[in-house]
Amino acid sequence: MPQLRPFLRPFPRFLSLWALIGLALTGCAQVMPPCGAINAPPIQDVAGTQWQLIRWHYTSPNDQKTRQRTIPYGENKSSITLDFSSDGKTVSGTLGCNRFTAQVQVSERGFALEKIASTRKACPPPMDQLEYKLLSYLSDYRTLVRDGDRLLIMTRDQEVLSFALKN
Repeated sequence: MPQLRPFLRPFPRFLSLWALIGLALTGCAQVMPPCGAINAPPIQDVAGTQWQLIRWHYTSPNDQKTRQRTIPYGENKSSITLDFSSDGKTVSGTLGCNRFTAQVQVSERGFALEKIASTRKACPPPMDQLEYKLLSYLSDYRTLVRDGDRLLIMTRDQEVLSFALKN
């Protein structure tokens, strides 16, 4: 048995390393897109589609850990949505309390939303703050990724908005 000792000594370290990598990847799997996802998809890939916000992750400034925000719902349990026109020139949707519309412009990020306008209903806190934050993220995001029936918007503030295809 003494001949096996040198071989077995690095083996637990190897397993520990793989376990650590596995945990890191599992934690990121819910937030980050897989390798096959399309970065900066062209507007034609989403034209005529509807999306619903299903997850909203943010990085805590206190401990730098990724956490999930509670997604606000509006009256009649309306969810946050993105509805792209069939020609891909406009997008509209609900923010929970208010509605919005925007023009779509082709950009190096795939497309960008410009000239965003929204209704101005008085919304209860914290919905009013989250709506404002969401509108700012839609107008100035860092990366847009399409992964099949998921659309991920990664913000400059390291937040990730995960939308699921509705239709």
